[in-house]
Amino acid sequence: MVATISPQPSSQLLHFKTTHSTSLLSPFQVSVSDTKTLWSCPTTTGGSRRRQVAAAAGGVRCMAVGAAPEAETKKRSRFEIQTLTGWLLKQEQQGVIDAELTIVLSSISMACKQIGSLVQRASISNLTGVQGAVNVQGEDQKKLDVVSNEVFSNCLRSSGRTGIIASEEEDVPVAVEESYSGNYIVVFDPLDGSSNIDAAVSTGSIFGIYSPNDECLADVGDDATLDDVKERCIVNVCQPGSNLLAAGYCMYSSSVIFVLSIGKGVFAFTLDPMYGEFVLTQENIQIPKSGKIYSFNEGNYQLWDDKLKKYMDDLKDPGPSGKPYSARYIGSLVGDFHRTMLYGGIYGYPRDKKSKNGKLRLLYECAPMSYLAEQAGGKGSDGHQRVLDIQPTEVNSSACSTLRRKRGRSGKVGEIFGMIPMPIARRV
Repeated sequence: MVATISPQPSSQLLHFKTTHSTSLLSPFQVSVSDTKTLWSCPTTTGGSRRRQVAAAAGGVRCMAVGAAPEAETKKRSRFEIQTLTGWLLKQEQQGVIDAELTIVLSSISMACKQIGSLVQRASISNLTGVQGAVNVQGEDQKKLDVVSNEVFSNCLRSSGRTGIIASEEEDVPVAVEESYSGNYIVVFDPLDGSSNIDAAVSTGSIFGIYSPNDECLADVGDDATLDDVKERCIVNVCQPGSNLLAAGYCMYSSSVIFVLSIGKGVFAFTLDPMYGEFVLTQENIQIPKSGKIYSFNEGNYQLWDDKLKKYMDDLKDPGPSGKPYSARYIGSLVGDFHRTMLYGGIYGYPRDKKSKNGKLRLLYECAPMSYLAEQAGGKGSDGHQRVLDIQPTEVNSSACSTLRRKRGRSGKVGEIFGMIPMPIARRV
């Protein structure tokens, strides 16, 4: 330790009467008067108690030796971590979100932890394979689809802060009777990409949160039928993505990664198995301006519109740069989206002759993902308009698409990052 004595104003001097010279001061003989100023004071050499008292009564000059280094006082411990819970509380303190939304997001993170554990133990716990039922989308339900839906629903119900929940696995939204305060509307796909479960390929959960809306059960009398309540709930759930308060997804892969936006950028939290907590690992994620990856199921190429075929052919054209786009397709929306958001490029699920509106659901998949894309500097499009401006007409409609990031490639055309069920006439 080295202390530097610098001139100080007289008001910063403490006077004691003594004949000892200040030149004998040791740099280690310091006393702290506040958190920033250090004072250097001598002790007597010779060691008797009487001499020390006499010295104190005699008059030693104690001088400020400078301010404590700011870096030392604010040095961050290598053990300090920012958990999702702590991060949410900080956003609440800053007035970005309220306490009710904090509880809802915490309950969603708990559901994701449980589902992540189930996914990792799927083959051990005999949770692979088909359940034997078909969901509202006409798809065979996996065992984990059913279990994940129950886990997600139970966590949201027990939070006491959700008024309506709507799952991709359910026919209609459900009004939550356990709500104590707060009527947030939560839409979710409990396990996206479940067809990959048996092969241990990445899967994920997707969610979106809308503003509280009291109209669902307002003016519904005691004699109201279940159909009346159901209709009001559906009307209130079918909101455009521009009304989203928060959206995110959790990816179950080599790591369990929770990605979230509350309208102030995109943040990623990785589950630390040592603590059982999501820990902040990436802040303010931005989609790279120049991407080089496209993710489409080209097995359906012959079923696509001619304009879309031309678009895809252009992606494969090396152009003057001599570098065509590379194909990367997992078949899991969350996995493909996450990679594209980090590396840049385009993800698409176009409509074709078999699926006139594509297969991605606007409410549960396209709107939340487009919200994240825009927060990360990208764009979401159905080929004709912004996804977040599309008004859902039914709870399980799939007329949607997503995500672009404008950027010229070789001076020719822009780059689209999105799910595109509808044909694109040109690259914007």
